[in-house]
Amino acid sequence: MKLLYFAWLRQTLGIGEETVDPPDSVTDVASLLEWLAERGPEWRNLMEQGSVIRVAVNQAHASPETPVAPGDEVALFPPVTGG
Repeated sequence: MKLLYFAWLRQTLGIGEETVDPPDSVTDVASLLEWLAERGPEWRNLMEQGSVIRVAVNQAHASPETPVAPGDEVALFPPVTGG
């Protein structure tokens, strides 16, 4: 699974993307965010802001119930506004 990080997530983590192999228990966006929070204090602090983190799976906006699978591209980013 390829993870992409944008804006302050990228700045905080110091990486723009990575490839991960989550456990079989990660089946949707919610469980992915929970698993990421277990990676350490910095991750936990970021994932606690889950209400402001937006997620896209394979370039489509996703909800916590959206399924994820190996080979998916998952982007994490803050809310965006346009004008």
